Amino acid sequence: MTPPEPVADEGRTLESRGYRITVDEGRDSFFAISLEDPETETAWLMSDTVRSLEEMR
Repeated sequence: MTPPEPVADEGRTLESRGYRITVDEGRDSFFAISLEDPETETAWLMSDTVRSLEEMR
C-alpha cells in the first residue's frame, strides 16, 4: 500500500450516495453510504454503519 499524497482541499467537494443493499435473495437488507472525490477513482470511502440522527440521541 502506498501512503496518501497531501491534497489541498480548497474549493473541492465530495460526492455522497446512499445505498440500500439487499442480500440473502431479498430476505435481508441494510443501508450504506459512499463518500467520493469525483476527481480521482482511488479516493473513496464506503461504510455500512449508517445511523440516523434520531438513533444517535
